[in-house]
Amino acid sequence: MRGYFCLGFVLMILLLPSVPAEPESAIELELVDSLEDVDIGINAGKVSPDGLSVLLVGKDGYAHRISAFNPEDRSQDVQLDSNRNADLQDVAWHPGGKTALLTGDLGMALRYTVETHGISTVNGSGALLGLNMTAVEWRAAGDFAYFGAVDGSVWKFSEGSGMVKLSDTRDSPISDISCHRNQNICVFTTLNDGMAVISTFDQVTFLSGTIGETWIGVDCADPTLNECVGFASGKKTQAIRLDMNDPSQSTMRAIGELSSLTGEFTGVSRAHDGTTMVHMTPFSTIRQQPLITEAFVQILPEDAIAWDAVVSGRSIELVWENGHQEGFIITSFGNIVAFEPISDVEKMDMVSLVVVIAVTISVPGVVLGLIYMNSPYLQKKYLQFRGLKKK
Repeated sequence: MRGYFCLGFVLMILLLPSVPAEPESAIELELVDSLEDVDIGINAGKVSPDGLSVLLVGKDGYAHRISAFNPEDRSQDVQLDSNRNADLQDVAWHPGGKTALLTGDLGMALRYTVETHGISTVNGSGALLGLNMTAVEWRAAGDFAYFGAVDGSVWKFSEGSGMVKLSDTRDSPISDISCHRNQNICVFTTLNDGMAVISTFDQVTFLSGTIGETWIGVDCADPTLNECVGFASGKKTQAIRLDMNDPSQSTMRAIGELSSLTGEFTGVSRAHDGTTMVHMTPFSTIRQQPLITEAFVQILPEDAIAWDAVVSGRSIELVWENGHQEGFIITSFGNIVAFEPISDVEKMDMVSLVVVIAVTISVPGVVLGLIYMNSPYLQKKYLQFRGLKKK
């Protein structure tokens, strides 16, 4: 009898339906406000070091400061005047949080001062005249910042020395710059010439094996790791192992590809817990966790479309979190989208429902089969019903 029950248990397991592991959205979205009723053309944004405010930049010299915790509250906004008509492309807060650098087309290199909310030209910006600038970032010590341009040049900046062009750069546009959070070592990405490391003493070293990919972003998210992660077209990621003693000897991990996802990488934002939020098109995000070298879906494009077909048709320019899986998204149009974790009840999707139905149907059948197998009386009655005789 024990053998029959063991057999029955095995049969029950085998009869459970096989459900493939598919990516599922981890957050739900809510449109809480829009900065304007027209398309602003947001290009970039960064959260201040104290986590309280967000500085946004965009087309035609647009610069605007909003609350990080209540971005839907227009009374907390600060409308900034850049006195420029060219497009601003990137922004970087100084580690001290009292100023920020803004950069963009036609050699723009500007400083925003928190105390006065004024925007002024930085020392030495004339060296950039005629260049379209693409990226800017401060290194950890806050003594120097690096500017990147479409001609592949990288410039070191301080108010005392102005702009100094780095040697050994190449010709492909700089797409992003990120600096280690505890060390004065930075990494920049290019569209065609691979990724490169900038040492403490401004030595540029291009990393072997990174040419051939279209790199759209890089992030040194976790301050405890000697690593940064690059993100390329084709949903590819590659970690850089930084050699802190000799950055020119930094090496690359094997390249990975998130082939199960739909869409393409378009940019990156820093999440609150030492992870990276990767923007994708169609409208979707993933979380890259460098500590375990894994990526996890935050929102799938099909769920975003089902939520709001209009807003999800716009590009994501900034994501920030005020808690794990709780924060906001800014679109290029200027929409402010709040997100929070999906509740346990909502996670009971159609796939889970199919599993429940299948189990509900299969388990009683197995039980009845076992009863029949162990009952000569039922077997005899069944044969009589079919007009057969048991031999």
